[in-house]
Amino acid sequence: MKVGVVTFPGSLDDRDAARAVRAAGAEAVSLWHADADLKKVDAVILPGGFSYGDYLRCGAISRFAPVMTSIIERANVGMPVLGICNGFQILCESHLLPGALTRNVGLHFLCTPQPIRIENISTPWTNNFQQGAEIVIPLKNGEGSFQCDDKTLDQLESEGRVIARYVGENPNGSRNLIAGISNARGNVVGLMPHPEHAIDSLTGPTADGLAFFTSVLTAMVGK
Repeated sequence: MKVGVVTFPGSLDDRDAARAVRAAGAEAVSLWHADADLKKVDAVILPGGFSYGDYLRCGAISRFAPVMTSIIERANVGMPVLGICNGFQILCESHLLPGALTRNVGLHFLCTPQPIRIENISTPWTNNFQQGAEIVIPLKNGEGSFQCDDKTLDQLESEGRVIARYVGENPNGSRNLIAGISNARGNVVGLMPHPEHAIDSLTGPTADGLAFFTSVLTAMVGK
């Protein structure tokens, strides 16, 4: 299986995401922001970082990159897409996911091991978790507060589209402790914490994040 990892100007977690893909047993394929060719990948990861320097808004310029035209088309017909941190912001700007990521409460950048609870294991990116599993992966962001209107929040909750919540104190002021969501189909997932930094206990606080990457392999094998 081939999983594409996009590099934008300012991406800084693309190599970690590719390493996580390889650790899960798939082939990591580098995708360049200015190239619309997805190189026949089966899934795509939009990594963390500061694409285009976070000018205008986080992810606002990336949304118009040639690679995103192809990703949006493929996502709309079911290709699994995972956006991590800045990738989550790009997915919201691209309208593949609802809502927006805004400045953290307190206006400080966060960098900490963060407990989260897996709420939905039916997506291609979460199926290798146990329902309700509590894991610890790094959280590092300045604009990670998930916000949306009440109607959208009710829809996300009633449809089971909240895939992960923060455990304990709300670290960035996200509505309903939301750490990650999916689209209605479930193939597109945005996650603010960083699973790619927690694939083994040598380099991360835990190895809890690896299951996000093995999950998409499981999903594709099952097709």
